[in-house]
Amino acid sequence: MDLPLLRGLMTVAMLLTFLGLFLWVFRGGKHRFDEAAKLPFADAEDTHSPTDSETRTP
Repeated sequence: MDLPLLRGLMTVAMLLTFLGLFLWVFRGGKHRFDEAAKLPFADAEDTHSPTDSETRTP
């Protein structure tokens, strides 16, 4: 095998790796993360617990 053939094969291998990763990341499996994505916007009950400085009366 000469160097230009090896470089060409390596380029093809890297292109296939890139395309495989691209398809794996951007495929339609996003429904798994919908609940986690909405978690910061969830309307929680009063989870704020008062600290000592908030409960003291002057």
